Amino acid sequence: MAEEAKAKGNAAFSSGDFSTAIRHFSEAIDLAPDNHVLYSNRSAAYASLQKYTEALADAKKTVQLKPQWVKGYSRLGAAHLGLSQFDDAIASYKKGLDFDPTNEPLKSGLADAEKAAASAAARSRSAPANPFGDAFSGPEMWVKLTSDPTTRAFLQEPDFVKMMLDIQKNPNNLNLYLKDQRVMQAFGVLLNVKLGSAGDDVDMPDTPSSSSSERKRAAEAEAPKQPEPEPEPEPMEEVDEEKEAKQRKAEAQKEKEAGNAAYKKKDFDTAIHHYSKAFELDDEDISFLTNRAAVYLEMGKYEDCIKDCDKAVERGRELRSDYKMVARALTRKGTAMGKTAKCSKDYEPVIETFQKALTEHRNPDTLKKLNEAEKAKKELEQQEYFDPNLADEEREKGNGFFKQQKYPEAIKHYTESLRRNPKDPRAYSNRAACYTKLGAMPEGLKDAEKCIELDPTFTKGYTRKGAVQFFMKEYEKALETYQEGLKHDANNQELLDGITRCVQQINRASRGDLSPEELKDRQAKAMSDPEIQNILQDPVMRQVLVDFQENPKAAQEHTKNPGVMDKIQKLISAGIVQMR
Repeated sequence: MAEEAKAKGNAAFSSGDFSTAIRHFSEAIDLAPDNHVLYSNRSAAYASLQKYTEALADAKKTVQLKPQWVKGYSRLGAAHLGLSQFDDAIASYKKGLDFDPTNEPLKSGLADAEKAAASAAARSRSAPANPFGDAFSGPEMWVKLTSDPTTRAFLQEPDFVKMMLDIQKNPNNLNLYLKDQRVMQAFGVLLNVKLGSAGDDVDMPDTPSSSSSERKRAAEAEAPKQPEPEPEPEPMEEVDEEKEAKQRKAEAQKEKEAGNAAYKKKDFDTAIHHYSKAFELDDEDISFLTNRAAVYLEMGKYEDCIKDCDKAVERGRELRSDYKMVARALTRKGTAMGKTAKCSKDYEPVIETFQKALTEHRNPDTLKKLNEAEKAKKELEQQEYFDPNLADEEREKGNGFFKQQKYPEAIKHYTESLRRNPKDPRAYSNRAACYTKLGAMPEGLKDAEKCIELDPTFTKGYTRKGAVQFFMKEYEKALETYQEGLKHDANNQELLDGITRCVQQINRASRGDLSPEELKDRQAKAMSDPEIQNILQDPVMRQVLVDFQENPKAAQEHTKNPGVMDKIQKLISAGIVQMR
């Protein structure tokens, strides 16, 4: 049941339904709480939803259950990285690499974590310290704001959320929003204090004998005189900067559109110019980089394409861009790397890159490219392993074991021979003989048919196939196989002997010489044969069989029809019909 729930979770994860995947993985964990893979899978699903706190908890459990399983450290590092815990992320990736120093996902994750840590350190050095900076750091800010009824309502207001994101990005920006009572309320919640503003009213009780002016004087007398608040300077400079930023973004989009138009016209140099200008104007939109990478890919400038993709991934993770955009950059990088791959080993980082893209977003095009890369790697491995001389040596070793009747050992060497030279029909023929000796008829039949496919004139293939069919008591089929072989070698004694054996068995059935056990066995095998089933279901043949029993005159006419007699002979051979 746990495996079934896990399979459902994997299917949901593959389709991008991460919430459903989490539900199924949780069901599986309830059934098998010590299965480390389930926690690892659920951690990946949480990370895909950017729920890094939950992802971290599951990753820690994975490592606890299986300390030497390197994927657990990959999950751990990704969760720490999502929470901006860069030092912990680096330590996690390094711990995994201690167990598997060649693991590409861990090396890639470590590089990402180190880059993110360096970027964070640079930003920290460039920004003046703020005494309240810790109040706005990390996801804890949003947890506190959500837990308070008043600030929870503010989170439904986009302008408030935007201001809080701006303050979180740079706590010094708090000074820009102090006039907004919502921000002050949120500031108080984050500091766990109640803040009041200079403009708060002092409520005074009304009395029947007091006039409004008297109440006012009483209020002034009873209330301590508040110092006049100093007027705050209008943040005109910031407003101008915000307006200028919007203008830059609009200009960047125009440059992007111009780049798209040039790309469609295959004016690649112009397209690169516009995309570069767009990124200069707005470095928070990584689509400018992925588009420029696409142009480099078209131009065959694969190194430039890969650099742009790496930059897009790095910047995208800093900005927490849409995971689909990060996946697109990784897919494009993998495509460029595949263009320069020359040997099977070159495809290993290509495959790793596509797999990494799929963890960001399950895109069908990326999955297709991954399958193509794996296929290309396999084909190159076969080409690199190809060696006809070593294949012959292995085949001869197999022949030696065959003569000693050590058939499993012979199969091992014939298999290695085929790995070295998959086009040699002799190795398939010899291995088919071994399988026949061991009673593995389906495997022997498959090898014999492959032998005939590779060389239709190689008569050994027909003798091997006929022998398998004979042992399977498919005498009609074996007879056809032997007769087909005689077309290529009319005097081949093995084929002629095979035909003789088949005819003898077929004649035994025709004469009704089969024992009850043989007849029952043959009938059971025949009833599973589609050809026999079709004959028995044919209305014409059913009438023919009736005539043979009840109408001798009609039966005599049927014997003059070669097609009818051929089908009757098949039924006789199968033991379905007996002639006496």
